[in-house]
Amino acid sequence: MDVANPLPAAAMWCAEFELSADHRLHGVVSRHDDQQTSRVLVRLHGEPLGYVRVARAGNDDEVKAVLDAVNAELLDRLNQHLLDEGQQPMPAVTTDVRPPAAAATCPNAPEPIGLFSVVVCTRDRADILGSCLNRLAALTYPDLEFIVVDNAPSDDSTELLVKEFASADERFRYVREPVPGLSSARNRGLAAATGSRVAYTDDDVSVDPGWIDGLARGFRRRADVACVTGLVCTANITNPSEAYFDARTASWSSRCESELFDLRDLGSRDVLYPYAAGIFGTGASFAVNRDVMRDLGGFDEALGAGTKTRGGEDLDMFVRLLRARHALAYEATAVVWHHHRADEQALLKQMYGYGTGLSAFLTKLALSRATRWDLLHRVPGGIRKLRSMSGETQERLVEKMPAPPGIVKQERLGFLAGPYLYAQARRAANRRPASGASS
Repeated sequence: MDVANPLPAAAMWCAEFELSADHRLHGVVSRHDDQQTSRVLVRLHGEPLGYVRVARAGNDDEVKAVLDAVNAELLDRLNQHLLDEGQQPMPAVTTDVRPPAAAATCPNAPEPIGLFSVVVCTRDRADILGSCLNRLAALTYPDLEFIVVDNAPSDDSTELLVKEFASADERFRYVREPVPGLSSARNRGLAAATGSRVAYTDDDVSVDPGWIDGLARGFRRRADVACVTGLVCTANITNPSEAYFDARTASWSSRCESELFDLRDLGSRDVLYPYAAGIFGTGASFAVNRDVMRDLGGFDEALGAGTKTRGGEDLDMFVRLLRARHALAYEATAVVWHHHRADEQALLKQMYGYGTGLSAFLTKLALSRATRWDLLHRVPGGIRKLRSMSGETQERLVEKMPAPPGIVKQERLGFLAGPYLYAQARRAANRRPASGASS
């Protein structure tokens, strides 16, 4: 960092701390000298209990500050985990008195459920892909294959990188998908997968070593679970763009309580359920039952990054699974770290795409007889929700980190453009052969 351009005063280092073992804080991104606050994901036996914020200090003082914050804010969740494990609750944690190691009865104990095919879709980003693949190689789950889908590449840099990994680790496999678009790439990965479950992540994500174990726990929660999403933590906050995206995506970047979703009890849900964006998780971290997803026709190739609609394919997939009477699990123990858009222009483009993707998805629902009337009676509530989102995001923003100018306008412009873009993308998708099975 140029000393003439220091980080904003509210910049935060994002870290994690395992109560039963760690003696210092860990982050997937190194802390900068100007980051005077740490936001810490506190975990016990791998399970996220919640976040605390502490001031930067020497290591011992900072650990003590984390433990003091746990006593003040997370002690009930800590003790509930211990009780669920069959261990005694604790009156407090200190530097000398810490929770015991996980017992054999720990609810977060790894329990393999067969082969997972892990799919990473990428396009011309070999410069960041290597870091993602290194983290994948360190996953602790015992039965894995890695499929890297090179989507409409302009050169062979990704192919060369993946083949280099494959020469040292036979679990890695390279697949090329010539049709541009994230859904096309995901369908190619789905077609190539040999595992009964297919996990997806992005090339700008750093997975936790226990990520797949967490996804497996989600599938074990109930026999009808066909999709599991997870906690997608913010990797770093250094500027207003990263701070805004973190605040905007709180439903999946800071939610540490696991949850099951289905269509059995709609009366207890929000008026927008199941069509509200963000409540189920995000496409940066999820896994599906391979056969169920193939039966549903795969991902909609008129939606998603790399198409005119720029998004919406993950929400579309979640809702289609639910409407097919399957369940979806949000599993907080399936942790990854996402590197957000680090500059204002990239964020503006991203939020425009959020708008286009959401309204394109809603347009698809409105055009279908099966969902049209169910959607239309929710319109008033949807309008109120859209109006409130910017205020809710602003309330979550860290102090001294104002929202980038024009950000709300960009998202709303994207929302207005989405129906027209969906019509264009639908026509284009219908004219070409599908990459795998698509709907």
